[in-house]
Amino acid sequence: MKVENIAIVGLGLIGGSIAKALKQNTGYNVLGLDIDPLVCDDAKKDGAVDRIIKPENLSEADLVVLCLAPETAYVFLKDYLKYIKKSAILTDVCGVKRWVVEKFGSMCQNGPVFVGGHPMAGKEKGGYANSDPLLFINASYIITPVESTPTYAVDVVKEFALNIGCKKVTIATPDHHDRMIAFTSQLPHVLAGAYIKSPVSRQHEGYSAGSYCDVSRVAALDEYLWSDLLLKNSDYLSKEIDILINNLSSYRAAISSGNREELISILREGRVLKEEDNKESI
Repeated sequence: MKVENIAIVGLGLIGGSIAKALKQNTGYNVLGLDIDPLVCDDAKKDGAVDRIIKPENLSEADLVVLCLAPETAYVFLKDYLKYIKKSAILTDVCGVKRWVVEKFGSMCQNGPVFVGGHPMAGKEKGGYANSDPLLFINASYIITPVESTPTYAVDVVKEFALNIGCKKVTIATPDHHDRMIAFTSQLPHVLAGAYIKSPVSRQHEGYSAGSYCDVSRVAALDEYLWSDLLLKNSDYLSKEIDILINNLSSYRAAISSGNREELISILREGRVLKEEDNKESI
């Protein structure tokens, strides 16, 4: 399938960064759509898009990329799917995939072809003002096709991911994606939020360095977006939270009882696992 026109729906951090990366790295005609007229003006002035379009102009696009939160994207599709041509490919960037693939896939049974996607990149601060054409450099991009997804559609989304700068494309089922993301992405955000709530955090200045910053960094999140993501993956995330609580309980028991040998053993287990993880990442 030949792709010439790519429409980006939602020019926030991810959508704006995708648009900028496409304009910087490819010759595609990039069409932008956003509800904020100021964002649209900035994107046009920056050269991030070739044109700002309205929903009815989505018919011009060969590939449509939904850069919206899951619920927002769902509402958008209910209103405007009719404007996307049947031969087009529709993809998304949502951080949960089972819910998205089920909802969007059922809406697209008669076209366009839907292919779930998730770029593993972001920043603490969202919005077009923070978008960056280099955001996806060396990042991983996860594609979640289903059994009926045509190979050509997966290939188009894979090429798109590489064109915006991603280094690795991972193909996964929606279920496996959500299982892994619960641990690699969602649990750290929960942990950071819980950690920063200590009363002592207000007094950290002069006592903190890299460890404090590393653990607390992703607590600076969009609570509306993240509540949506966490609730739509509640089963897998709840299991990871339970595992974390059990592990913390082991640390607490060894520390409160003064059991140095047990504490050394627990700390060693963590160190060895991290060292093995570092070797695998090289």
